[in-house]
Amino acid sequence: METIFGVIIGLIVLVILVVLHEFGHAIAARKAGVVVEEFGIGFPPRAWGKKLKRGFLKGTLFSLNWLPLGGFVKLQGENDAASKKGDYGAATFWQKTKIMFAGVLMNWLVAVIILTGLALVGLPKIIPNQFSVPSDTTTISGPVQITSVADDYPAAKAGLQKGDKITELASLPISTVQELIDTSVANRGSTVPIRYERDGAMQATFVELRDADKAVFGASLGQDQKQRSTWSAPIVGVVTTAQFTWVTLQGLGNLVGDLVSGLFMQLSTSESARQEGSEKLDEASSSVAGPIGILGTIFPAAGQGGISQILFLTAIISLTLAVMNVLPIPALDGGSWFLMALFRVLKKPLTKDLEEKIKGIGFMVLMGLVILVTIGDVTKLFS
Repeated sequence: METIFGVIIGLIVLVILVVLHEFGHAIAARKAGVVVEEFGIGFPPRAWGKKLKRGFLKGTLFSLNWLPLGGFVKLQGENDAASKKGDYGAATFWQKTKIMFAGVLMNWLVAVIILTGLALVGLPKIIPNQFSVPSDTTTISGPVQITSVADDYPAAKAGLQKGDKITELASLPISTVQELIDTSVANRGSTVPIRYERDGAMQATFVELRDADKAVFGASLGQDQKQRSTWSAPIVGVVTTAQFTWVTLQGLGNLVGDLVSGLFMQLSTSESARQEGSEKLDEASSSVAGPIGILGTIFPAAGQGGISQILFLTAIISLTLAVMNVLPIPALDGGSWFLMALFRVLKKPLTKDLEEKIKGIGFMVLMGLVILVTIGDVTKLFS
């Protein structure tokens, strides 16, 4: 039931984020005098449609479609070579640039707004140098939690499991990871009581700590931290969004680097090089999630953490959509702008047929990647 709920929430969030992205395009297009022919939620076949008679999108066909996978905006004369009044192609280079990146800006602003709201109640700290205003920041730490257990080590032998929250060790309260480490080391070689929370219920047992310099307890530990702000929340929202944008770009760069180097290493005659290449490809594969991975795994997991976790994930996905659409991939906004700018620099006409051919190839490549990622998602989901 939790998985189904997570899938539904995830689907709603993805549709809303894509619709807001497309609405950004529509706003910029109308301001530039470009006719917005249709604004659709979901993808065809069409379930219902009505031409709007008032409001900002007056005269635009508003449609609801059967495939709930996002949304779209259809502009008059979408090809760069179109030249009639009201055509997208007839707009100036600067107007087209604003239309192209208005969707990116909309997703970025959504991330800023959500992260600002979370900063007021507790923004998760996920990167070491995450921005905050020290004079207006209260750090909230969650319980120390076991993230993995090593077989045949004290924690596993005591029956402890991934997800258990440690509250006491050797009759001493535990509030930080370092406290648990220090207490374990101070009592190494001894059998001590331990209290922990599992599935909302408090439990107690004994753990026989190893008499060693390392791995005294035998488990990996984690602790959620949140930063709460008041007057500085809007500043935190903007700067943190910028930080996460940079981290996302770095992650994409590392992903592409691992993918390319991994593929080249597979061609090597050296067994060790091929093994390293295989590890890089596995790492690249494990760091990517498509629609099935997001809906089937990530959102259900976030749903268990409550509304704040869902909102935080929504902000990260919105930010990722913004970053992805800046990339010079022909099927995406950044690719369309790059193509338009390239032919402008070359001072050559970008014909309708050529533009459609280039974008068609880019779309096929993008869909191929989506299929590969989806196969990986299904494999991970059922493994």
